[in-house]
Amino acid sequence: MSTVNEILEKLKTLTLLEASELVSKIEETFGVDASAPAGGAVMMAAPAGAAEAAPKEEEKTLFDVVLEEIPADKKVSIYKVVRSIANIAVNQVKEFTGTLPKALKEGISKEEAQAAKQQLEDAGAKVKIV
Repeated sequence: MSTVNEILEKLKTLTLLEASELVSKIEETFGVDASAPAGGAVMMAAPAGAAEAAPKEEEKTLFDVVLEEIPADKKVSIYKVVRSIANIAVNQVKEFTGTLPKALKEGISKEEAQAAKQQLEDAGAKVKIV
């Protein structure tokens, strides 16, 4: 096992208090400030798991179109749109929309989700993208 891997394994076992002491010792020994942005010493001094504790939030790329409500007077026109978007048979639409809210499309691009939402809203349905 290399020295770097050995140190990494040791870091994983440190308590929060020990990690804090380590940061202080590194600052003192190398003349660095762990609160300063960037720099190799900051990353070296960070306790294991610190990166996991505050993951960088990634921009969402996949979306779900959720059918929330179908007004009684708009059922026929909404059913036609649901059938088209979900690619299901006519006799399956009523069963599919029987319990709402329900995801109509899942894991699609933002553009596809917005287009589906627009079609459903134009027909009179209440829809959201998540």
